[in-house]
Amino acid sequence: MGKVCITATKYFLFLFNLLFFIFGALIMGFGLWILLDNQSFLAVLQDSSTALKVGSYILIGVGGFSMLMGFLGCMGAIYEIRCLLGLYFACLLIILIAQVVAVVLIYLQRDLLRKEANNIVSKVVASYHGQNRTTEQALDYIQRTMQCCGWNGRLDWSNNQVIMNSSQMLYPCSCRNTSIPGDNGTDSGFCEAQSPDWPIYNTGCIVSVESWLFTNYGVILGICLGVAVIELLGMILSLGLCKSVHQEDYTKVPKY
Repeated sequence: MGKVCITATKYFLFLFNLLFFIFGALIMGFGLWILLDNQSFLAVLQDSSTALKVGSYILIGVGGFSMLMGFLGCMGAIYEIRCLLGLYFACLLIILIAQVVAVVLIYLQRDLLRKEANNIVSKVVASYHGQNRTTEQALDYIQRTMQCCGWNGRLDWSNNQVIMNSSQMLYPCSCRNTSIPGDNGTDSGFCEAQSPDWPIYNTGCIVSVESWLFTNYGVILGICLGVAVIELLGMILSLGLCKSVHQEDYTKVPKY
């Protein structure tokens, strides 16, 4: 490989590792968002699901490791360090295999994940007391902004302990249909209905939430696909540069 090709490979590898570093930062940022966000559907799940918390820590770890790999790849490319390029290639291969396995597992377990989400939200609805806990605030936010009530529908709230044990006709304030004339009340807790026909939305949040999740899955898969392409290109370039450095070192060895 000529000197010009080696130089071009070095800078292309540096560029791809810079992009790899950026994508790693995005993955870590998404993991931090899942862990720290208090106003989304994920906040309802993470307070009751250990799996989602573990998943967020995994995303943070993968993102941080990807950033480290991007940095090491840049250093190996600029300074033409063979051992660092070889380590970089091996780590990229392991990461790529792990990503493929993770995507396959998520796809195969999608029904189980949906069932777990259904069970978690049903428990949150049943134990809702309007005490402004993180999960209750997230549930109120979802119902209010998505204009829905309950997971499968308004009947989910018939299992709520406060509503069942109250002598008044209570309903969740965040479910109130704002298009119906009357006092809008508060945005959380329970409101008193004037008749058995609650002035609330009848549709469940499952359709809106799944649409939201599908939209975000598209973003996640897009980021993962971009990372995978950069990983493949990085592997090809690092392998080529490593061979070129080896050939240059071989030609520099004095012959007797």
